[in-house]
Amino acid sequence: MPEELRAVAPPSSARQSTQGYRFDFAPVFEQGGLLLSGAAFTLTLTAVGTLFGFALGICGALCRAWRISPFDRLFGVYVEVIRNTPFLVQLFFIFFGLPALGVKLGEWQAAVLAMVINLGAYSTEIIRAGIQATPRGQLEAAQSLALTRLQTFRHVVLRPALTKVWPALTSQVIIVMLGSSVCSQIAAEELTFAANFIQSRNFRAFETYFITAALYLVMALLVRQLLSWIGQRLIVGRAR
Repeated sequence: MPEELRAVAPPSSARQSTQGYRFDFAPVFEQGGLLLSGAAFTLTLTAVGTLFGFALGICGALCRAWRISPFDRLFGVYVEVIRNTPFLVQLFFIFFGLPALGVKLGEWQAAVLAMVINLGAYSTEIIRAGIQATPRGQLEAAQSLALTRLQTFRHVVLRPALTKVWPALTSQVIIVMLGSSVCSQIAAEELTFAANFIQSRNFRAFETYFITAALYLVMALLVRQLLSWIGQRLIVGRAR
């Protein structure tokens, strides 16, 4: 072997130890309760963030689509700021930055607030696209029936709009749920935090993060199916 290759080649013992690695999932399964607790934390965080994030998104979409001044401009700035900054920076600003202004939040409150603000910005634009796709004839029909503006928005605009954009909203919820893994950086006890804790104790990185990834996959599929069922029962079905 040339001298320059011999200098960078790994020792034979290191090659043997790598090739002889034995997978052992038992130490990870022994801490399965922590992983399930972290998964439950993540799902709860996602549920709360989705509920309030959608509410914020509906308000923002209404103000932007119908140009309700001055809220349309405020929501416009809010959407641009959130969509063009990393979620991790937003989380750090809430958890580490706001205390400088006297607003101190715990890990749970900061994680929820960050998810609500992030999802609210994206859902604002998604729902606004659905609202603007409402045929003008439906609005004129609502006016001829003497419906109030609120009744028109609720029955004629919002439900059909949500029907059109529900798949996009579902995908955004999944993205935000997976992105919640960064909440481990502020010691929020979600799934990634639990995985990091377990790996630091058993040093089985491959097994720990393999199972963690599998749990995220299962949660994403379950949340997608749940939101699809909710959309069919409460939105699409009633909009017909």
